Amino acid sequence: MNRHPPWLWIAAALAYAFLYAPLIIVIAYSFNDSRLNAQWVGFTFSWYEKLFHNEKMLRAAWNSLLIGLTASAVSTVFGTMAGYAMYRFRMRLLPLLVLAPIAIPEILMGVSLLIFFVLLNISLGLVSIVLSHIAFCIGFVAIVVRSRLAGMDESLTEAARDLGATPWKAFRLVTLPLIMPGVVAGALMAFTLSIDDFVITFFTAGVGSSTLPLQIYTMVKIAVTPEVNAISTLLMALTLALILIASKLSPGALRAD
Repeated sequence: MNRHPPWLWIAAALAYAFLYAPLIIVIAYSFNDSRLNAQWVGFTFSWYEKLFHNEKMLRAAWNSLLIGLTASAVSTVFGTMAGYAMYRFRMRLLPLLVLAPIAIPEILMGVSLLIFFVLLNISLGLVSIVLSHIAFCIGFVAIVVRSRLAGMDESLTEAARDLGATPWKAFRLVTLPLIMPGVVAGALMAFTLSIDDFVITFFTAGVGSSTLPLQIYTMVKIAVTPEVNAISTLLMALTLALILIASKLSPGALRAD
C-alpha cells in the first residue's frame, strides 16, 4: 500500500489554509462586536440586524435576486438547447460559439458587451446586466447538459422512436426527464455565477442598478466593516449551498467531458 509522504500532506494543508483561512476570518469577524476589524471584542448578531435594515443593501440584494433568477431561467433554456445540439450534431464551429464566452477573460467579455450595448444604443441598467449574464451563463449550462447526455442510454430514445414517437415527443417524454438533474444543476450553477458576478456587471450596470457585488465593492472602498463581513458570509453560504445542490443533482456538473 502506497503512502503519501509527509511533505505532501503539509503542502496540501498549507494550500487549503491559504485558500480558506481568509473566508473563515470573514465569517468570524461578521460576529465581532466592534466596528473596527483590528481585534476581536465580543460576539454579537447586531451587524446582521443592521444589514437587514440597510435599504441600499436590500435594494441591491433584490436586484441581484431578480437578475439571477431571470438570467438562470433564460440561460437554462438556451443552454439546454445548445448542449443537446453539441451532443447530437458533430459541428466543429458550434462548441466554439457556445463555449467562447466562458473561455475568454471576464474583463474582455465585459468591455465587449459594453461596446455592443453602446453601438446598439441600449441604455445600461438591469436589462443590460440580465442580457450580459445570459450570454455568460449559457456556456456553463451547455457543458452540464452535454455531460449529462453523454452518460444517457441512447437506446431508450431509439426505442421511443421505434414505437412511433416523433423527435420532439421522444425528447420531451424520454430524453428531457433523463437529463433533468443536469438541467437543474445547470440552472443552479447559472444562478450562482450570476448572483456572484462582479466584473461583467461592473461594465454593464447603469445608474441605480446596483447589485450585491457592486454594493459590497462600494462599501469596501470606504472601510471593511463587520456589516460587509455579514453580507459576504450570507452570500458565501448561498453560493456554497447552490453548488452543493448542483453537485448532488449531477456529479459531473462541474467538469466537462
